[in-house]
Amino acid sequence: MDDEAVGKSRGGLTTKIHAAVDALGNPVRLILTAGQASEYGQANALIEAFSADYVLADKGYDSDAFILAIGCIGAEPVIPPRKGRLQPRLYDRELYKERNLVERLFQKLKHFRRIATRYERLGRNYLGMLQLTASLVWLA
Repeated sequence: MDDEAVGKSRGGLTTKIHAAVDALGNPVRLILTAGQASEYGQANALIEAFSADYVLADKGYDSDAFILAIGCIGAEPVIPPRKGRLQPRLYDRELYKERNLVERLFQKLKHFRRIATRYERLGRNYLGMLQLTASLVWLA
């Protein structure tokens, strides 16, 4: 992780939070990157050492390498294909609707002002606060 985990994106200086949740929507892994970093750059780190039946992710995680990594852990990928994909993959649309658990986690985290406004300058401090608020989500 970069010292500050801050990078330029369309919205200005931002930090991207990559999150993995369990079937109940509780956070199990959080990774910080600079705002301009791609999603699938951290995809393998998110699922590393986990066992799952399905891995749900948005279009940003649609890469052949990640699909192969999901297959290697014995899970089925439920990721919609990107628009520009030459051969679109099929995916379970009904099961994909469960991905809203990740979005709900981010909404819960944004209730904490310190996370939403990113008061901490260093990435490790921000990740620490993020992990603290994630543990509060587990307790709620």
